[in-house]
Amino acid sequence: MNQRDKTLKAFNRLLDIMDELREKCPWDKEQTMESLRTLTIEETYELSDAILELQDGYGNIVKELGDILLHIVFYAKIGSELGEFTMEDVVQKLSDKLVYRHPHVFGTTEVGGAGEVVENWEKLKITEKDGNKSVLSGVPSGLPALIKAYRMQDKVRAVGFDWEEREQVWDKVEEELGEFKEAQKKGDAEEMEEEFGDILFSIVNAARLYDINPETALERTNRKFIRRFNYLEQETIKKGRSLKEMTLAEMDAIWEKAKGV
Repeated sequence: MNQRDKTLKAFNRLLDIMDELREKCPWDKEQTMESLRTLTIEETYELSDAILELQDGYGNIVKELGDILLHIVFYAKIGSELGEFTMEDVVQKLSDKLVYRHPHVFGTTEVGGAGEVVENWEKLKITEKDGNKSVLSGVPSGLPALIKAYRMQDKVRAVGFDWEEREQVWDKVEEELGEFKEAQKKGDAEEMEEEFGDILFSIVNAARLYDINPETALERTNRKFIRRFNYLEQETIKKGRSLKEMTLAEMDAIWEKAKGV
């Protein structure tokens, strides 16, 4: 049995297990798409964590991918019970979309690189039946703001709305920073918030232009901060002291040591 046959056999087993669960398990029987939604979001973040913690091996990624696959099968099972769609519909629609959006693979279109592939992808999304009606309509409104900003900027880039040279973005960052300082001088809290948002948006844009995912970068910094602050707390406890009792200079000295740990 080749790997493809093994995979299909394993997937069939999963579908059979889902059928059994919906019939015999009290918890699984009462689940709806709405009740699963927040759990699916949680599983997606757990997969993200597993990817960032790749040094721990691929085992967690396999586990979290399985959890997300379970949710996909679960939604499809509920859809079939409602008479709305089946797992076959999900797979067929995905396959059709992939073929349609890759004319350079399944058709005669020629591309000069990954950039042109993305441009074609966004254009086809607008023109296809039941596709997005505008460039930004495919960005989920519920995305966290940082990720949403990155996705919006990436999508408009695909249709040519971007800086001619990536270095130009730093002038924009400086401009937004200056506008924030002006709002700060006036003491206008609402305007300060707006201008600070513009600073963040321009920084996200800079990250994109330099091929840095700002969400990943910020999360790595969050984890670094947690690691160093935990070290600071542990060292303080060893000294029999409380952080509240220490001066900023004393804490900073331990913090510097944490950078080398």
